[in-house]
Amino acid sequence: MMFKAKILLIGIILTLVITLLLSLLYVRELENGGNLRLKEQASSVLKSNKLGIIIPFKERFDELLEFVPHINSFLKNQDVLHEIFVINQVDQYRFNRGSLINAGFKEIMSSNSMVDYIAMHDVDLLPLNPALDYHYPPTGHVNHIAAPHLHPRYHYASFVGGILLITKEDFIQIDGLSNNYWGWGLEDDEFYLRLKEAKIGIHRPGNLTTGISNTFRHNHDRTVRKRDMTKCYNQREVTRKRDRHTGLHNINYFVKKKHELLIDGVPTLVLDIELKCNKTLTPWCLCSEYGVKNTKNLKKGK
Repeated sequence: MMFKAKILLIGIILTLVITLLLSLLYVRELENGGNLRLKEQASSVLKSNKLGIIIPFKERFDELLEFVPHINSFLKNQDVLHEIFVINQVDQYRFNRGSLINAGFKEIMSSNSMVDYIAMHDVDLLPLNPALDYHYPPTGHVNHIAAPHLHPRYHYASFVGGILLITKEDFIQIDGLSNNYWGWGLEDDEFYLRLKEAKIGIHRPGNLTTGISNTFRHNHDRTVRKRDMTKCYNQREVTRKRDRHTGLHNINYFVKKKHELLIDGVPTLVLDIELKCNKTLTPWCLCSEYGVKNTKNLKKGK
């Protein structure tokens, strides 16, 4: 009897041990599968974030023809969902990069594009290094792709121009860009102050094998297209300060026409934008008038 009881007890113990081992194996497989599914889900969420490329634009069609197929191929290789928006300034005024980006953002937000973040992207700057990451920016940061240590021309620490990625929530929070910058430059320096004030960090690419000569192709011939660096009226004084009066909330523009184009097979939305200028606040939107007024004043003085 005792012998049979021992055999029965051993059998019960072995059954329990085997059951326990099988249970542990099942749980481990379940956990591994769960981790894989979570990773796949995170990857899927990352890929599902949609990028709106905003190109502030005026009279540079040949550069656009090269840019669109290039950036489309570059982003496809990174599995970045994207749409391309060309914000084409068609009014009589000087180029205003900040206002065009503000107008483009407003139009995107009022459309059915379902964009999660934007790239403020110069049309003449083509990324070459595939390690330049155009995915959704890290939490609490913008992603400055055209960093000072990589940009072909601008290398100062506070530079945030060229190509910058920002979430739509952060862009709204800092009220976009200033509308005061007619002519070339400085609007991105003022934008830097907005980022610092809002405590939004600036992420920049690191550990790249390329530098200022081969990370981008700067497709700009200064002898053919001279930048409008003119400063007139009190422009120099006003535009060296943080602008607390203008931005996304009061951008004034009119959409004259929309064009749905295919550029080498790539869908591209071109918005013809007429910006409005308050000549009392920013008379430098037309420096040509400044020259005429000064000539008349000199004649009167004689």
